[in-house]
Amino acid sequence: MALFTYSRLSHLLTISVYKSSVLRTGSELKHGATCCVQFQRCQRSVDSKALQERQRQQMARGLPKQKPIPGVKQVIVVASGKGGVGKSTTADNRMIPLTNYGVPCMSMGFLVDDVAPIVWRGLMVMSAIEKLLRQVDWGSLDYLVVDMPPGTGDVQLSITQNIPIAGAVIVSTPQDIALLDARRGAEMFKKVNVPVLGLVQNMSVFQCPKCNHETHIFGSDGARQLADTLGVTFLGDIPLHITIRETSDRGQPVVISSPNSPEAAAYRKVASAVVQRLQKVSS
Repeated sequence: MALFTYSRLSHLLTISVYKSSVLRTGSELKHGATCCVQFQRCQRSVDSKALQERQRQQMARGLPKQKPIPGVKQVIVVASGKGGVGKSTTADNRMIPLTNYGVPCMSMGFLVDDVAPIVWRGLMVMSAIEKLLRQVDWGSLDYLVVDMPPGTGDVQLSITQNIPIAGAVIVSTPQDIALLDARRGAEMFKKVNVPVLGLVQNMSVFQCPKCNHETHIFGSDGARQLADTLGVTFLGDIPLHITIRETSDRGQPVVISSPNSPEAAAYRKVASAVVQRLQKVSS
């Protein structure tokens, strides 16, 4: 028995239909040609669907299986599509995080010299992230907050595919260019089925320390409007204030150094809103 490829069989069927149609006249000839075209279109549609199904199966096989981090109840990622918006000892083969004010922290910045650049390709970055997540002695945590790098590339996808993420918080300034990237970030998390807990508007307003006059340097309510457009929660405003900058540079968060200030109250409001959203998403 002769073996036919799909293209050979399709060619023979086309010739067969064409030969039978030349014996006809008028409307019969047109009908024969139409049948041939419809047959080819039908086969192309079937092939396209089969190809899409094979691609879907291959992609599913290639994705890693999500594994929780021992001792960590919920993971929250803090992301922004754009950089510069203000989001940011080894024992038994596990790194010991540095702890300040009761909050353990681990960063690549702790592992390299202050002035040393980290010039790494994708696979090296993926390996470093895996070590920071799974080879650090985090102990027992209610929340692990991951400060994500800017963008919507390999790092973001790898983290969402390797560990279960309870939700993502998007940080943005009110200016248009930052909001465009923030929207891309929110859409990316939706595509990978990570709940977007809401948007934080950072550097929302500058208040003069002498006259208390308020100036919206980067625009007004841009992140709030974007949250409405995306149908997500607006988590709150963080002002552009010199106290936040000075205390952060000294390693003394404003909620510790100036707990009764309006700036500290703004951060507590955002934190409370995030916890409320987590409870709602988890229920």
